[in-house]
Amino acid sequence: MIPGLDGLRAIAFLLVFGFHTEYLEFGWVGVQLFFVLSGFLITNILVKMKDEYGPRDYFVKFYGRRFLRIFPLYYFYLVLVLGLTFFFINIGYKTSVMKLFQEQLPYALTYIYNFHYASADYRHLNFLVHFWSLSVEEQFYIFWPLFIFLTPKQYRKSFFVFVALFGPVARFFMDFVFRGGLFSSLNPMAPMALYPITFNHLDAFAFGALLTVFRIPKPRLQFVILTILLPVAAFLWQFVSVGDVSSLQSLGYSFLMPVGYQFVWGYSALNYYFAVLVFAVVSEGAFTDFLNNKVLRYLGKISYGLYVYHNGVLWFAYRLRDFGVGEEYIKPISALVTFLTTLLLASLTYYLVEKPLLNLKDQFFPTSGKN
Repeated sequence: MIPGLDGLRAIAFLLVFGFHTEYLEFGWVGVQLFFVLSGFLITNILVKMKDEYGPRDYFVKFYGRRFLRIFPLYYFYLVLVLGLTFFFINIGYKTSVMKLFQEQLPYALTYIYNFHYASADYRHLNFLVHFWSLSVEEQFYIFWPLFIFLTPKQYRKSFFVFVALFGPVARFFMDFVFRGGLFSSLNPMAPMALYPITFNHLDAFAFGALLTVFRIPKPRLQFVILTILLPVAAFLWQFVSVGDVSSLQSLGYSFLMPVGYQFVWGYSALNYYFAVLVFAVVSEGAFTDFLNNKVLRYLGKISYGLYVYHNGVLWFAYRLRDFGVGEEYIKPISALVTFLTTLLLASLTYYLVEKPLLNLKDQFFPTSGKN
């Protein structure tokens, strides 16, 4: 494992956790960091496997190893929550929420929850709302290996650049088509309808992929400059567009970035920012003393479980209202209970479910490296 990457995974999860517990208004950007990391790591794996194996082993080994990495915990969670819904329906507790999970379950089972999330019929459900990003990841895993396999080595960089540039173009085009009324089945608010669609995040994966073939100049300096420049640029854009700015706590990047078409360029700006961060960590060891501390490394190691569980656990934590916890205390208590419970669940399933199956990767789909 590359030093610092587990720490980055932990940071990405903590950002998302802070957003869902309403403590970090900009925390949703943690998903973009996850996507950039995936683009880098998966592309790195695929390029090495293409150089080493023929077509059959290339695809069988990659998909086999991904299957053992992704599916067990994913479906374990869905089966676990499904069992809980039957129990709570049977005792008459929050039956509308439990039935909503059962109605939405097929979208999660088939990894198309992101399309349901974008639809006009979508109803918010804590148990599954965050699964839109897991659907995007899985769709990336399905198609990206084919693109890497079919792209000659000498055109690889050009292909990644094309996809990175295609991201904002695709967002602008999809918004144009959307506003033409051709997708009436989608959420009537364009930024929300576009946000969960995989095309919206192609540049995140592509920026990560570019790190395998391109050296970012002076990444530490760029990271510092962008940390200052991106919020300033976002607030200025908003002010010029509508004469006002979003909450200062959003750092200029409120969820969906709906003001003045900010979503067209905003995702690319954030994705490049995180690509610079990843490259600084990977190539120059930036921030590794911090990222490699035991706490962040452990959280990063179990980050998949943390991500899968946390939003469902948060829903249950807010049910402490039923036991008389006052509204002035419910938010901090729910956040604390959610974090500790999620940490426990993710740890247990990492050692009891994930790790035993991860150990099978090298038995059934061996490669020369760890991926």
